Amino acid sequence: MAEHRRKTLSRRIRLRRTIVCAVAGLLVLGGGAAGYAYWKLNGNIKSVDINAQLGTARPPASTNGSFNVLVLGSDSRQGKNGDLAGGDADGTARSDTAMVVHVNQAHTQAEVVSIPRDTLVARPACTAVGGKAAPAARSVMFNTAYEVGGPACAVKTTEQLTGLRMDHYVEVDFAGFASFIDAINGVTVTTAVAIDDKDSGLHLGAGTHRLNGDQALAFVRTRHGVGDGSDLGRIELQKQMVKSILTQVKSLGLAANPARLWSVGDKLTKSITTDSELASVSALVGLANTLEPIGPDNLSMVTLPVVTAPSDPNRVIPAEPRAAELWKALAADRAVPESVLSTQPTNPAQAPASKA
Repeated sequence: MAEHRRKTLSRRIRLRRTIVCAVAGLLVLGGGAAGYAYWKLNGNIKSVDINAQLGTARPPASTNGSFNVLVLGSDSRQGKNGDLAGGDADGTARSDTAMVVHVNQAHTQAEVVSIPRDTLVARPACTAVGGKAAPAARSVMFNTAYEVGGPACAVKTTEQLTGLRMDHYVEVDFAGFASFIDAINGVTVTTAVAIDDKDSGLHLGAGTHRLNGDQALAFVRTRHGVGDGSDLGRIELQKQMVKSILTQVKSLGLAANPARLWSVGDKLTKSITTDSELASVSALVGLANTLEPIGPDNLSMVTLPVVTAPSDPNRVIPAEPRAAELWKALAADRAVPESVLSTQPTNPAQAPASKA
């Protein structure tokens, strides 16, 4: 048994060394242009200094090694995003997708909580885009925080809602997501029902499909073409997509394919905006190494428990006490409570339509 553990540990060490060596090779790619690749990838990354904007009036950071990341998908229509998503390029953007990712102390498990964009929350006072003050609001949609005050306001609102410190921030836009999917050779999804959504442009028959970047983007944006057309159903499709992406990335063997690693790294760094602490290749590689043990089987994905808002049938509010139990569990670095797991929405792509 001891010999088996030593061999397993040795294999893991060799794998990590291979990844580090491959990344190091990429960073000096180009012969005489030493360091060009590092400079190029670093230059791709956009960042925002969340800590400087929010100051110290925040939940305390964890001291046990666990950490939280707020992942947002922006619905901006600027630039290439407008070509992919349609709609008006009016200069505004909202957090079309929001996930709180909690990584446990051992860095072997992640709990991912999706926050429905239509959730009514108390939004704290923020500094609006352009530097003007945005006063606090009592009952507004969660996704308006980003629209009003950008990433810092989205983080501040999330921290107020959850009571958890968001240690890092990652944002992906439409065009970046689609190009990243193409860089990893697409993803495979299976649907038990046909999906026909004229709004997202997705048309799939029941069965297993290989999706390119544009199709994958349509899949995570699909709402009206499957199930009851709710945002809760769309979130289930997004969860399915995250696991499909993890499975595909794990299958690529990037460490043994420097050319593919370069392509994926270039597309990834071009597609994201991060907090300033993650805004370098070395920081992102460090985070990737930390998360390396976490695959689809080590990922628990849930939606924040919600109920229809009394004030508006088209909006939702956190369902108590389950919502509070969820945030309390993550704060204590515990798994998602059974009270939350047992009341999750059904993935509309996996649930055949009921017979009349």
